Amino acid sequence: MNQETEGRRRVSRRSLLIAGASGLGIAGLAVGSATGVVPFNQPMQRALGVTSSTPVTQLGSMRVERVFSHARGREVDLVFLLPSKKPPAGLPISLMLHGLHGSARSAAPSGLLKQLGSDVARKAVPAYGFLAVDGGDNYWHQVRPGDDPMAMLLEEVPQWLRTRGFGGTDGQPFACAGVSMGGFGALLYARRRAERRQPPAAVAAIAPALITSWPEMAKRHIFTGMTDWTSLDPLRHQSALQGIPTAVYCGTEDPFITGVRRYIAETHPTIGYTAHGKHSDTFFRTTVPSMVGFLGKHLQQKV
Repeated sequence: MNQETEGRRRVSRRSLLIAGASGLGIAGLAVGSATGVVPFNQPMQRALGVTSSTPVTQLGSMRVERVFSHARGREVDLVFLLPSKKPPAGLPISLMLHGLHGSARSAAPSGLLKQLGSDVARKAVPAYGFLAVDGGDNYWHQVRPGDDPMAMLLEEVPQWLRTRGFGGTDGQPFACAGVSMGGFGALLYARRRAERRQPPAAVAAIAPALITSWPEMAKRHIFTGMTDWTSLDPLRHQSALQGIPTAVYCGTEDPFITGVRRYIAETHPTIGYTAHGKHSDTFFRTTVPSMVGFLGKHLQQKV
């Protein structure tokens, strides 16, 4: 590794630590569940940072709905992670995209709701929330006719947000984040928004599934062929997010580290962070304070 690359990594790591400092040292803050029955077992609620509480200490709120997606041709879950039980009207929303074999209910890294609620309550970041939605196992693009998760994100999500009083007058998510396949999807979503001249304020990708060879990607049986994959692969469209603040995180023992290091070296994201860790929630959750602060910072700059 040359000195220039090592220097960038040091700066990126420092940027991450600064961005994440808002979430460090905060303990004992109770985070409440949404009104009604939340369909998550207690271990999952604890992982998300949700505990029973009184309204006085209730800093986070989770809401789950089921809607029909015409773009996907099926019902999907909408999982809202909100900073408080009664968020302000027009609350800005960031997407949170799940990984392969995941769902809206498993999209968020551990502790995301608690970190969000804590940071908003302390005014470390402006108030915003997250929306996760079921996208299937198709790298957030259309694999089969009648099932187009990217069209769902671009066309239907703004309508769903607007009718529920989120996202301002147009219901457009201000940002997008994702984990693994969802990280790939977040980078692709930001590209599609930029192509529409509606770029998001920021994008964050945790351990994005940036695979460097077609034989390896072909094992997933998701893309119709190499051309389908290369037309979407963020590594082959590096200028697509130019001007969009981007954060990329990955563990050094993660199978996607080679592609992520290449992406960081060639695109110079706002935050490009690598540290010891595998492709697991043990590493993913360490990035949560930085990600919440990073997205909040760029929301503040937007408004």
